Amino acid sequence: MAPSQQLPLEEETASDNNTHNEVPIKSRVTVVGSGNWGSVAAKLIASNTLKFNSFYDEVRMWVYEEVLPSGEKLTEVINNTNENVKYLPGIKLGKNVVADPDLEHAVSEANMLVFVTPHQFMEGICKRLVGKLREDAEAISLIKGMEVKKEGPCMISTLISEQLGINCCVLMGANIANEIAVEKFSEATVGYRENREIAEKWVRLFSTPYFMVSAVQDVEGVELCGTLKNVVAIGAGFVDGLEMGNNTKAAIMRIGLREMKAFSKLMFSSVRDSTFFESCGVADLITTCLGGRNRKCAEAFARNGGKRSFDELEAEMLQGQKLQGVSTAREVYEVLSHRGWLELFPLFTTVHEICIGRLQPSAIVEYSEHTPKFSLVEGSAQFY
Repeated sequence: MAPSQQLPLEEETASDNNTHNEVPIKSRVTVVGSGNWGSVAAKLIASNTLKFNSFYDEVRMWVYEEVLPSGEKLTEVINNTNENVKYLPGIKLGKNVVADPDLEHAVSEANMLVFVTPHQFMEGICKRLVGKLREDAEAISLIKGMEVKKEGPCMISTLISEQLGINCCVLMGANIANEIAVEKFSEATVGYRENREIAEKWVRLFSTPYFMVSAVQDVEGVELCGTLKNVVAIGAGFVDGLEMGNNTKAAIMRIGLREMKAFSKLMFSSVRDSTFFESCGVADLITTCLGGRNRKCAEAFARNGGKRSFDELEAEMLQGQKLQGVSTAREVYEVLSHRGWLELFPLFTTVHEICIGRLQPSAIVEYSEHTPKFSLVEGSAQFY
């Protein structure tokens, strides 16, 4: 569907949400996180809280406080200039976005929480928020990653739900933040469990003429697509760094999509095949393997023959932003190793082993061309 064909959301008025002229129940929104993508999310949301009567205008954005080279605090600069000068310079967020360095205060009145931080920080954030949220709070995660426990992988949406006792949807898609910030057309997918009504509320909160959002009933499928594609993007970056060409990168992307689907369906039998054809699936895989920070840093890693660590490259190239693909590759490897599945996922396995220096970057093709064996136990996921 082209941008001009997008179905418009109906404008709300006070009478849309109540009868007998009662005051409508309004939602308060807080964005937990203020990096590149968090700032863009706040911009999208802020334009819609002004538009719809079912939301309070103000959008709180929790900012991990930093002191800028000028000596000023990041939150103060954001509130004075309406711009995240460190992570999204040159973009106005909306005058109704308020940066708040106090996490507990930022979420205290919100009943719609948007989590968008590096995934490795989420467990600590959740622990700080236990008992601090409204009873009617709902959450959505824009976070791409997972926690690995002894019992297996724990998706970030599950971590949020279990630790905070609230429902959590997810939003993933072909979303390079800087392109959305300048209002280039993009799509995204909301994954929800049972409550279609709350999913539609999230769709309304994020949708703009240049950011088209749809909803599917498949939280794990949507979230795993957003998580695993970063591992494939690392592989695509190796291909670029070694100048192997577009044919090779296309092969890596195809193998990667196959492994994404296989891993997702082995972990969660509820994952739907159709999810991989949504924006969160093949579209996000394509855009992340063509652009994005994971591909960029992996290209530099390969050009340097693996002699410079990803930590060093991240610090030099990303100005405080975090890579997700390298840590996700390690977490996926831990799951595969624990379950004896390494040979079934040659690309995922190889990406991690290159990242830790066990293999040379050129192994991305040498190893990924091995034909995986799909003779798994009865009842396992189907592979295509």
